[in-house]
Amino acid sequence: MLDLEFAQVSDPGPVREGNEDCLGHYPPATPAEVRTRGWLFALADGVGGHAQGEVASRLAVDSVLDGFRKAPPAAQLPSLLPRLVHGANGQVYAAATASGKVIGGMATTLVLCALRFDQAVISHVGDSRCYLIRDGRATPLTRDHTLAADQEDFGVLSSEEAAEAPTRHVLSRAVGADLVVAPETTQIQVNPEDVLMLCSDGLHGPLPAAEIAYVVTQRKDLQAAAERLVAIANERDGSDNVSVQLIRIHSVERMGMYRGRPYKLR
Repeated sequence: MLDLEFAQVSDPGPVREGNEDCLGHYPPATPAEVRTRGWLFALADGVGGHAQGEVASRLAVDSVLDGFRKAPPAAQLPSLLPRLVHGANGQVYAAATASGKVIGGMATTLVLCALRFDQAVISHVGDSRCYLIRDGRATPLTRDHTLAADQEDFGVLSSEEAAEAPTRHVLSRAVGADLVVAPETTQIQVNPEDVLMLCSDGLHGPLPAAEIAYVVTQRKDLQAAAERLVAIANERDGSDNVSVQLIRIHSVERMGMYRGRPYKLR
């Protein structure tokens, strides 16, 4: 059976007065629910200022957790997670419309990670990221939705130029910014001892992937690793809110699929 542990930290940083990041998770209550529903982790980084970012990130996280809770058992995660993102987008957009803040108003990044059996499904909008930390390496599983990243994809900027471009923090997609949003979704098989990390740009901006991997792999205590990552980000930059979720896989249940139904592999 899938077995995991997790730790999370969200810190406003030494400069910001408030914290516009929001973290959430859905823990299955029984072994049966581990198999039929699984786990969900969510991280959002609100934008908009004047508490609007805080409202947007909380609305988005609450929406996806509620939708995950109400989803039919054994729902297909690769199709469920984008639907949850679309639902969150509708909630935030409606709140922005009601407050008159649609143009340049409240919006949020959102990254989701659902785990069931031996699979992790990640769906995201914006520049909050999910990494896979395996064998001492941290590999991004998400692509930033920023103007600089889009220009890199189109070949306008090199990876080095995109990393330093002033548009690297300008979102090209965000939950709540428009009536319709296009999340990206990916699925991977996970192994025992893998660590999945969700984080806001306040963390991955100051810390390169190699340093993230080093901090996590050198600490058996997952909470200590999360706190150390946040501390380094604050020491090195400190201009933004910093949030991280770390999920360590202890065991998995290898499953195959036949006509849309899972079966256990021996």
